[in-house]
Amino acid sequence: MIVVMKPNCSEAAIEHVLRFLEQEGFTGHLSRGVERTVIGVIGSVNVQNPPGKGMITPALGEALEAFPEVEGVFRVSKPYKLASREFHPDDTVVEVPVACVAGGTVRIGGPAVVMMAGPCTVENEKQLMTTAEAVRKAGAVILRGGAFKPSTSPYGFRGLGEEGLKLLAKASREFGMAVVTEVMTPADVPLVCEYADILQIGTRNMQNYMLLDEVGRAQKPVLLKRGMAATIEEWLLAAEYILSQGNRAVILCERGIRTFEKSTRNTMDLSAIPLVKQLSHLPIVADPSQGTGRRDLVAPMTLAAVAAGCDGLLIEVHPNPEVALKDGAQSLTTEQFAELMPRAEAVAQAIGRSFVTA
Repeated sequence: MIVVMKPNCSEAAIEHVLRFLEQEGFTGHLSRGVERTVIGVIGSVNVQNPPGKGMITPALGEALEAFPEVEGVFRVSKPYKLASREFHPDDTVVEVPVACVAGGTVRIGGPAVVMMAGPCTVENEKQLMTTAEAVRKAGAVILRGGAFKPSTSPYGFRGLGEEGLKLLAKASREFGMAVVTEVMTPADVPLVCEYADILQIGTRNMQNYMLLDEVGRAQKPVLLKRGMAATIEEWLLAAEYILSQGNRAVILCERGIRTFEKSTRNTMDLSAIPLVKQLSHLPIVADPSQGTGRRDLVAPMTLAAVAAGCDGLLIEVHPNPEVALKDGAQSLTTEQFAELMPRAEAVAQAIGRSFVTA
């Protein structure tokens, strides 16, 4: 349910509605737009609640409409509420502190496209620093790199752990880039928050609800990858878990889905980008490295993703992909990445956008 407040209503009036909702067993989530303030009403079916408390009913809507500062009450048709455009008509812009850009802040979801690049996995200091220097020089402003890595095989390389986080932090200080890295368990969230600027939830953890709740309580932006077999609705409901805990800085990431096709590692669902833009206010980035699993397809899918309207890109780069410990087949060389950036910028300009690079 959505409560639309009248234009220019007072803070006291908004607080009055929020207190009423709390007394009735609901949680009210504020969304302040250019013209109006909207309150999303989330129910809570709890055995400790008295009968009828926390359940959205027509009577609740009638009670809310009786408030003099309420313009109207509407039901949200989607199962995801806080993630829907019905609740939040304006685009959400996630601000990330980035020392290497003018003003010290990157806005993901704004007019400019944001490039995030780096190795799939942090292997050692030389590999990371070489890659970070190269991608920053080419125009990337956020450094990607895995310190904790899920692996299909238990015998595969699973990351350096905290040592990898420390190396990412060192590269961040050296080159002024923000860091996005994966967190895999609820217990690891405080540790990763010490080093990362954006917490990444990988495809295998998209429906790890305890982890989603925990990052929702963290004061860090969250990049939520689409599950490899997830529908768009399931993906947005996963985002709802994070939003419902109070963290509004959620970035969606299309990284390909599993289909019957065997020529590529995944099938990159580019149609998801404009569709999600219609359904949700959350920014969306694309990962053509995971999306295809093939180095030769990363560049064309990058250009296509920019044309489709993505707000950012997540690209794997390695100084020597042939000896990479993880996902070398889908990693660009530093030279290939440098060649890709001006092409991606040209596509962005063709659709009235730009890349933030400095």
